[in-house]
Amino acid sequence: MSSEVLARIPPTMQRLIDGDGTAGIMTLVSRRGEIVHWNAQGWRIREEDPLEPDDIFRIYSMTKPVTSVAAMILVEDELLSLDDELGSVLPDFAGVQVYENGGTRPPSRPILIRDLLLHTSGLTYGFFGDSPVDSMYNRELNALPEGDGGDLEERTATIASLPLIDDPGARWNYSVSTDVLGRVVEVVSGQSLSDFFRERIFQPLGMDDTGFRVPAAKLDRFAAMYLRSGDGLGPAVTPGEGPFTRPPTWLTGGGGLVSTAGDYLRFCRMLLGEGELDGVRLLRPETVRLMTANHLPDEMIPILGLDDQGFGLGFAVSVGANAGSYWWSGIANTYFWVDPREEIVAMAWTQLQPYGAAPLDGLLRPLVYEAIIERN
Repeated sequence: MSSEVLARIPPTMQRLIDGDGTAGIMTLVSRRGEIVHWNAQGWRIREEDPLEPDDIFRIYSMTKPVTSVAAMILVEDELLSLDDELGSVLPDFAGVQVYENGGTRPPSRPILIRDLLLHTSGLTYGFFGDSPVDSMYNRELNALPEGDGGDLEERTATIASLPLIDDPGARWNYSVSTDVLGRVVEVVSGQSLSDFFRERIFQPLGMDDTGFRVPAAKLDRFAAMYLRSGDGLGPAVTPGEGPFTRPPTWLTGGGGLVSTAGDYLRFCRMLLGEGELDGVRLLRPETVRLMTANHLPDEMIPILGLDDQGFGLGFAVSVGANAGSYWWSGIANTYFWVDPREEIVAMAWTQLQPYGAAPLDGLLRPLVYEAIIERN
């Protein structure tokens, strides 16, 4: 890797900070097991506390690959199959219906576990769409008790009571599928999602700062969240407060984790090592290869309107340029990707809403690939 090209990453990101684009940015690049770039710049709390390499971020939807790995651990344990019907694990889903023309009808086939991993379940999110089903999701999920937010069992039962937006397998639709998958992990394993994550993923990999909340002793490392609006850049919540500073009301496998760049690098290195890191094996190589391959038919590609992007079992997968690389992001503008061919893990993180307001991935990727001197 060219040190001269990598040296252009900090000033590129600093221009975004200087233009009030965001408060602080963490970038990290690893190749062939070596960190070749790691930089924290800007602020953890704007104009008050500089960002440090071990600061803790809300990673939101970058939780989804972790939940997907948890499910595949259970598949390897032969406690779960990708072709199991969801209703056989969570009986509330056995009688789920599809919305059509103001009414409902039975689905063309049951939801399978693989549909949850692929986002082809027929479930939706609610707040990303404006269909009648999305409106039902918003109304019913927002009506859950505000005091405790409803636990994961209650939330998935509510989701099962709502109609599907499509037949299972008919369309890729970003959804609460991974939250439902988190409940599957709980039922099949007999553990809470947080306990399963800790015992089967975080402790084995040494991810000591990753979990569903920031403990009080670590709040001085918790990066503040900012909001970009017509009035400029301002705090979204009071630093040190918010839902991640207290026990979670429900364990969202779709977006509930906080982590550090160092911890998530270990998770990504495990994937790049086809399930193994530092002598600890979480998954078999063939399982990781299955997860990181595209499973969508041509007619469902591209996802999210992004060129040459398919989807695997928990990750977006490139099928054009840099084919075989896989990635995902979080709604607070955290991004990562893994390129097995070039043995690269790269991350660009900030804490900013709305999503897309800081296109860090688009700034980092060209520089990373330009920096490659010796190609595999």
